[in-house]
Amino acid sequence: MLASGRGSNFQSIIDAINNKNLKAQILLLITDNPSAYAIERAKKHDIEHLLIRPKEYSSRDDFYRKITEELQKRDVGLVVLAGFMRIVGKTLIDAFPDKIMNIHPALLPSFPGLHGQKQAVEYGVKISGCTVHFVDEGMDTGPIIMQAAVPVYHDDTEDTLSERILKLEHKIYPEAIRLFSEGRLEVQGRVVKIKDSLPSENSLVNPPLET
Repeated sequence: MLASGRGSNFQSIIDAINNKNLKAQILLLITDNPSAYAIERAKKHDIEHLLIRPKEYSSRDDFYRKITEELQKRDVGLVVLAGFMRIVGKTLIDAFPDKIMNIHPALLPSFPGLHGQKQAVEYGVKISGCTVHFVDEGMDTGPIIMQAAVPVYHDDTEDTLSERILKLEHKIYPEAIRLFSEGRLEVQGRVVKIKDSLPSENSLVNPPLET
């Protein structure tokens, strides 16, 4: 798990594990920010955490080489970005091909990068949402795993839309991780296929529009 801030998605994954909705184990939290509240969440749940600061390394490659070494040392099977505010380096991507996951608060490929919710409000779209995707070397350009949508109201601000989107982030991120852990995600070029995706009462695959 990589995080730079408050770690609310980190917490949603912890909760899904504790509630038996996700069979997984969080082996390590790595953060680049000594003030990240995600550290407090890790401490509360007895999850090992490391502070790895880029300024302590001579290059970006060295920074990501250190992160890669720490993850490989613990035999991590999936790298989850939970508000990690950096473009992931090639060293890490090459070490974990199609095994790095991120969530973005917009319906990609629209509004990549920072402040996706603000971009959506300013552009005047009527529907926004969130996207779970595998990570490649671009900014929010990797293959899309799952998306969920919310309406955008005429009086929305970045904050009100963010709050509405965040509720769905906390639902679909653990679900995407569950599908990965069950070996049900298959990447074919840009397309991620979900194997054996039969509709069910509790399924969050292609969830309905949140109102």
